[in-house]
Amino acid sequence: MRTPGLLLLTLLLSGCTQLFFHPHSLLIDTPERHGIAYQVETLQAADGTSLNAWFLPARDKAGGGAKATVLFLHGNAENISTHFRSIAWMPAEGFNVLALDYRGYGVSEGTPSLAGMQLDIDAAMRSLLARKDVDANRIVIFGQSIGGALAIHYAAHGAYRARVRAVVADSAFSDYRQITQEKLAGFFLTWPFQWLPWLTINNDYSPAASVAALSPVPLLLIHGDRDAVIPLHHSRRLFERAGEPRELWIVPGAGHIQSLNSEAVRNRLVEFLLRHTSYTQ
Repeated sequence: MRTPGLLLLTLLLSGCTQLFFHPHSLLIDTPERHGIAYQVETLQAADGTSLNAWFLPARDKAGGGAKATVLFLHGNAENISTHFRSIAWMPAEGFNVLALDYRGYGVSEGTPSLAGMQLDIDAAMRSLLARKDVDANRIVIFGQSIGGALAIHYAAHGAYRARVRAVVADSAFSDYRQITQEKLAGFFLTWPFQWLPWLTINNDYSPAASVAALSPVPLLLIHGDRDAVIPLHHSRRLFERAGEPRELWIVPGAGHIQSLNSEAVRNRLVEFLLRHTSYTQ
């Protein structure tokens, strides 16, 4: 029989492992309800896992095709139906968007894992590169929260690294163990167990360890200075470790993944995307 202390330790160990994944299976909204055209895509990861994604085509007002394509990686909770509004404005600005649900999220099959999510991003890139309406030389990965962490590691080490023109990470954390340690330290019952992440968290996909290898792919870090979920110092740490070209935008008054609520920030992001996907740069 396990002692109460061992039971608590077991719960903490399993809790640390699952801290990053809070998927919901129910899709509660669609782009169509907001007057935005989209296509449901079924992708297959290299290990056979079936994945769900939404492709939002650019609104080609000028007749010149999409300006670029954005692969959107959402945060660790719920699914694309609650996150797509972060990028719902992009098609009107001339950008294709592929919004991916990781394994175990929404109607995607499987169970979430950091290794599996890298396979999921790979499947999304493969899908984009196979589309005739996507310019393979104008693809940007945009991730929010854990999606930003995943994007940095993938673009630094993924099979299609050469096809990524830029990475945008909004409200990303710098290290899986560090952010877990900070969360444990912030609650009096878990404070004594701050050391656990160094034994229980898989840090093989740490953005802080990967970000230097991202260069010369341009990196944009966006972070609100009132982010109470992932403190600003995580983006500062990533910026310090990144090679050039790199940018850090600190958005006054913005909380977690709220920076793009500002029209000024969205306009600035459009300029960034165009600057780094232009053939004339």
